[in-house]
Amino acid sequence: MKRALALCLFLFPLLVGAQTGSGESFQPQPGQPGKDVVWVPTPYALVEKMLDMAKVTAQDYVIDLGSGDGRNVIMAAKRGARALGVEYNPEMVELSRRNATKEGVSARARFVQGDMFEADISQATVLALFLLPDNLRRLTPKFLSQLKPGTRLVMNGFPIPEWSPDLTEQATGECGNWCTSHLYYAPAKVAGSWRLAQGTLRFEQSYQMLSGTMNRMPISDGRVKGSDISFTAGGAQYVGRVDGNVMSGEVKGPRPGPWRATRTSGDS
Repeated sequence: MKRALALCLFLFPLLVGAQTGSGESFQPQPGQPGKDVVWVPTPYALVEKMLDMAKVTAQDYVIDLGSGDGRNVIMAAKRGARALGVEYNPEMVELSRRNATKEGVSARARFVQGDMFEADISQATVLALFLLPDNLRRLTPKFLSQLKPGTRLVMNGFPIPEWSPDLTEQATGECGNWCTSHLYYAPAKVAGSWRLAQGTLRFEQSYQMLSGTMNRMPISDGRVKGSDISFTAGGAQYVGRVDGNVMSGEVKGPRPGPWRATRTSGDS
């Protein structure tokens, strides 16, 4: 009786592990379903390209939403960055932690079980993602509201719907069908009215693209890249930086000099 009980106690965790796929035997299969996406691993050649495009360094905090087996996070940590993976599947989370330990980066690569749509991304300097367009569309308001201007968003394969990339490049090497990466910079919010010495600026903003008027005359070539802003008005080019409710810089043209504007209405 005692031997039978001991055998049952020995076999029970093995049987549970076999039924759930848990423990160190768990190996994900490409195409396996998940809560919001199926799992398809990003080729390592493209992970390197994505991190290169985002210029990831030891000063960065990289977040991957739907981090899978953890490769984006682990490779960012290998560059010295602090990195976080948010993954809904707890088995994937444990696998990622084991992989980080094997690669010697567990002190910099952290993984949590959670819903990517609920995750706090406000401290990220880089987002490195492989998500479907519907996922990205749902996350876009979070990107625009939580990320600081200049945060880099780098995507495997699928661009963010309605948002034109600042840069698109191709990886070389073994990347199969997944060789394209898109880079975005979270834009400063400048929509609304601004007062400067030359008169009144009014901006309408669609992601990084700007239109509007200066003293009721249309501006052209308006753009923000993170906190950097540029536009043309009255035959002169204005370049500068946005700092909350103030923007300032240099005028390039027939009458060069400094310029400064303060927000009078709009988003802050």
